[in-house]
Amino acid sequence: MLQTTDRAPAIEVDGLVKRFGDFEALKGVSFRVPVGGVLGLLGPNGAGKTTAVRVLTTLLPPDEGSARVLGCDVTEHPMRVRASIGLAGQYAAVDENLTATENLRLVGRLTHIPDDDLKLRTDALLERFDLLHAGDRLVRNYSGGMRRRLDLAAALVHEPPVLFLDEPTTGLDPQGRTGLWEVIEDLVGGGTTVLLTTQYLEEADRLADNIVVIDHGSVIAEGTAGQLKSRLGQTVIEMGFDDHATLQKAEELAAPIGSVSGEGSVVRVSVTDGPTAMLELVRRLDAAHLAPTTMALREPTLDDVFLELTGHAAEEPASDGDAPEGKKRRRGRDT
Repeated sequence: MLQTTDRAPAIEVDGLVKRFGDFEALKGVSFRVPVGGVLGLLGPNGAGKTTAVRVLTTLLPPDEGSARVLGCDVTEHPMRVRASIGLAGQYAAVDENLTATENLRLVGRLTHIPDDDLKLRTDALLERFDLLHAGDRLVRNYSGGMRRRLDLAAALVHEPPVLFLDEPTTGLDPQGRTGLWEVIEDLVGGGTTVLLTTQYLEEADRLADNIVVIDHGSVIAEGTAGQLKSRLGQTVIEMGFDDHATLQKAEELAAPIGSVSGEGSVVRVSVTDGPTAMLELVRRLDAAHLAPTTMALREPTLDDVFLELTGHAAEEPASDGDAPEGKKRRRGRDT
């Protein structure tokens, strides 16, 4: 379960429901984020992550349930909520026809920051996000990574205590993603509360204190990364096969040994005693004259957790609110 403190949570969601016509995008979602904590809201496209963020940032009204930010109900006191939050969405919401400096000053004026303070904050943010050298360049000439950093800087102009990041590293290359992670870690170190939605399991593993896994509009698991991984057992045996018939036979042989799941040409077996289980599996495969193309013993990852919980990979080609596709195969005992 999520960690709790004696202080009131910074973000509190209770039984949140949101419908679009006959489609129920959120089905009674509940979670809490302590002050200064980082919650990773993990799920594929279409799971309902962005819908939850839009409700929490007052962009959408809930149909049922409640949502509060720093004790303020998002429906009853939307202006108070907006004054205390920052939001960086999946796509950089900056004006391409303005410079970075002009973008930040525009946001500052909209949030009623005095001019003297605004100049200091603008310069400090440009330096913090490594944009000082490009502050007077038009944003349309920026790279994707620079735009993402500027978008995050714009969300921080009014120094919000709570920050919502909706898939902030979407579209970034590995170097840009790592750089943005470092910026987020720095913000959290300064006391900012963060709710982070992501499809990248590595991102949730690195940044989040706690994780809520959401799929098809419902919370299906929550806990720390370590707690979620522990659900799969201590180790994972991973095997690759060239053809489907051989793969199916291997799944049947592995079923008595551990919890078996498959995706594509790969079979994963979650076990509690890795070396012993792997030796037994090799004996079974050899007796059946089955030879995997690859075979490895490793620690479980959040990818394994997500596949086990949802039946499909975390990254699915669907828009938010659509039901994701994908099936998994599962056989064997639970570990």
